[in-house]
Amino acid sequence: MTAQQPHDLNCLTVAELEKHAEQCMDKQTRDYYNEGADSGSTLLENSQAYSKYRIRPRVLRDISLIDTSCPLFGARSPLPMGVAPTAMQCLAHPDGEAATARACREAGVVIGLSSFATTTLEDVAAASGSNPRVLQLYLFEEREHSRRLIQRAKAAGYKAVFLTVDTPMLGRRNLEIRNQFKLPKPYKIANFAEDSDSPASKTVMDGAASDTDADKREGKKSTSAPGVHDGEKRTPPAGPISFHTHAPNPTLCWDRDIDWLRKECKPEMEVWVKGIATGEDALLAVYHGVDGIVVSNHGGRQLNGALATLDALPEVVDAVQGKIPVHIDGGIRHGTEIFKALALGADFVWIGRPVLWGLSYKGQEGVALCLRLLRDEFTLCMGLAGTVKVPEISKDYLVKVDKSGFVSRL
Repeated sequence: MTAQQPHDLNCLTVAELEKHAEQCMDKQTRDYYNEGADSGSTLLENSQAYSKYRIRPRVLRDISLIDTSCPLFGARSPLPMGVAPTAMQCLAHPDGEAATARACREAGVVIGLSSFATTTLEDVAAASGSNPRVLQLYLFEEREHSRRLIQRAKAAGYKAVFLTVDTPMLGRRNLEIRNQFKLPKPYKIANFAEDSDSPASKTVMDGAASDTDADKREGKKSTSAPGVHDGEKRTPPAGPISFHTHAPNPTLCWDRDIDWLRKECKPEMEVWVKGIATGEDALLAVYHGVDGIVVSNHGGRQLNGALATLDALPEVVDAVQGKIPVHIDGGIRHGTEIFKALALGADFVWIGRPVLWGLSYKGQEGVALCLRLLRDEFTLCMGLAGTVKVPEISKDYLVKVDKSGFVSRL
């Protein structure tokens, strides 16, 4: 077990980390990171779902040696926990994704990188060293953009591509609309800045590109346009790559796109689907040969009123029957919640917003603090529940509490 590190006496929990981040972030950034779709009910339920379960601790077991490791991408991860891909981390701290990658490297924790990062995938790879990393992918309608990104990820040693499948359209995020959110200078959507076909280095969130001095002198104005269907044919998005115009892809389908992605990624990178929430889609994922599933609802930012990820998890696990790994993200704020997710059948969990809060609080040091808090809480929970290895964690260690307060075994 890692030696005990000094506490940050100003921040002993992820909840306190969130409060610090509220003071460190400007309003636009805070609203962008923390908002859910519409009323935010699914965002809230992602966290509240964990309170429906209680742990059944076992005692008089030798817990003097606790092993928190688990298999991941053909190796061992020191924890069943990784850092989820979240966009534009330079909004939280100038060092952005590079700081997160360095903190993950020190902790041995896998990092997921968003396609819409503010640091290139190559720079994140350099900051990660030999630590594992995965690329979250929006498969664009014009596949050449995605193909180039995949080839770069292969060359940079990424272990897997996580295809986001829950954004055929973008959820309604009212604060983002009200704030007229834009990516401020000098930051850029770094992974597309080198795209010779697209001046994406000047791309902002709403699909309009900020013009360069040369453009202004020549009277040019660069804009992005979303794809449209006129009833007879589909016209793909045009102009510089931006999140609002290019990330949503209503043409994605199992039969065509998963096969294409597997051919592009194999054998160097695994292909996972991120955004599965039903047993039916889990079965389709297995049928189409994906390497793993992430149960996710995009942090409550897409379909408001959808199931909390923890509530969707048992159905997905039951459908997969152990054929491929099942991971989960959304709503985890404490190490005991990692334990609960594993007990309900998840093989691994991904942490999103708490990492952003840590990054905003103290950069790399804040991310390291976030990971350490969750690690220590999870290790303590394992021991006090009477488990010493991750595979021992099962539904036998949980009961569910109904609305009347009665508990039932799972």
